[in-house]
Amino acid sequence: MAKWSAQRERLREIIFEAETPAGRFFDVTLLWCISLSVIAVMLESVQEIHAVWGDFLYAVEWVFTSIFTIEYGLRLWTSRKPLRYARSFFGVVDLISVLPSYIGLFVAGGHALMVIRVLRLLRIFRVLKMARHIAGADMLMRALYSSRAKITVFFTVVLTITLISGTLMYMVEGTHWVDGERQGFTSIPISVYWAIVTVTTLGFGDITPVTPLGQLLTSALVLTGYAILAVPTGIVTAEIIGASAGNPTSEACPSCGVHGHLPDARFCRRCGGKLD
Repeated sequence: MAKWSAQRERLREIIFEAETPAGRFFDVTLLWCISLSVIAVMLESVQEIHAVWGDFLYAVEWVFTSIFTIEYGLRLWTSRKPLRYARSFFGVVDLISVLPSYIGLFVAGGHALMVIRVLRLLRIFRVLKMARHIAGADMLMRALYSSRAKITVFFTVVLTITLISGTLMYMVEGTHWVDGERQGFTSIPISVYWAIVTVTTLGFGDITPVTPLGQLLTSALVLTGYAILAVPTGIVTAEIIGASAGNPTSEACPSCGVHGHLPDARFCRRCGGKLD
């Protein structure tokens, strides 16, 4: 029994960790399978390729699906707390990556959802020892969460500007008729759409003002858009500076599989489980 438990622990280290040659080989092989699977799904959507290689690509996809199904089962079996792993981010991604193939057997069009496997390529950060990039992503998420109130206020201000500008533009340009038809700004929602495109400096050009007053309002809105671009950047940057601390390792939690713990961490930053 002890020998079986030791083998199970060894398999867990290979599957969840990237510190050993076997672990790195497992993750690199898995990444190749993920990449080839996504490519196969993309190629199958091309009608010319599907007409010639459709059956082959379908068989290849089911080979990859079998591999990912076995991998997901091994992750559940080797995890010390399978339910906690299943509810983690990567646990959910691992499950979703195999479900579309089986859903496709019963629901038409479900097969196309298999491109979600590309999310699993995030494991490449762990394989390449780029734990600092994982920490950077986590730090960015914490900064966005911490600044959610300020971002909400900023979004509300921008929304108010676009609503007012769109309504004004409808009043100015909505009276412009050509050959008995209203041109461009035919309704307030269309005008608000134009205001959003303009204030974000995208400028598709599908709707343009023709009156001098409308062109003046457009100029003011474009300048306003450039002026407010720096606001969310400053908010998030300030939160990132406040949240930056420590250099994490690539050690995975044996319970939920999350990475990016500090070198002196004794418990998981996500689930609170004890680290090795």
